[in-house]
Amino acid sequence: MLSFILMLAFTLAATVTDIRRHTIYNWTTYPGILTAYLVALIVSMTEGDPQMAELLGEIGLADAALGMFVCGGLLLVCYVFFGIGGGDVKLLAMLGAFLGIEQGIEVVLWTLVLGGAMALIMIVWKTGPATLGRRFLLYMKALIRLRSFKHLRGDEPHSSATLFLAPSALVALIIVRLNLLQSVGLA
Repeated sequence: MLSFILMLAFTLAATVTDIRRHTIYNWTTYPGILTAYLVALIVSMTEGDPQMAELLGEIGLADAALGMFVCGGLLLVCYVFFGIGGGDVKLLAMLGAFLGIEQGIEVVLWTLVLGGAMALIMIVWKTGPATLGRRFLLYMKALIRLRSFKHLRGDEPHSSATLFLAPSALVALIIVRLNLLQSVGLA
C-alpha cells in the first residue's frame, strides 16, 4: 500500500511538470528510483512477514532491479529510435523499479498505447479530419502512381503532436495497480 502511494505521488509530480513545462525533472525520477530500491530492500530484509508485505508490497530488490532495467530499456529503445524524452525513460524505469518486471511491462505498454491515442487525438484536433483525409488521399494517389515510398517527397508540413507520457503513465499505473480491467470484466 505504501509503495503504491509513493509511486502515485512521484508519477503525479511528473505528470504536473510534464503538462506545465513539457519536462519530467530528475528531482522527481531519481528520488523515486531510490525510494523504490529502499522499499524493495526493506521487503527483501523482511521476507516472509505478511504484515510488511501488505504494508510495503511484494517486490524484492532483485525484482526491482530487473523491472527498472527492462522497463527503462524498453523506453531507451524508444528514446533512441523514436525521439521519446529522457525524462519519460527515467519515469518508466522508476515505475519498473516499484512494480517489478510483470506489472512494469504492463504499465509501459498501457502508457505507450494511451500516449499514442492522445497524440492521434491531438493531431486530428489541430489539423482537422478533412485536411488529414485530403492529405492521406493525396499520399495514396502518389504512392500508387510511383509504386514506391522512396520517391515521395514531403511538400506539406507533417502534423505532429507532443507526447505527454507522464499523464499516460499515471492512468496506466491506476489501470494496472487497481486491476480496473478485471473489475469491469474486460480481463
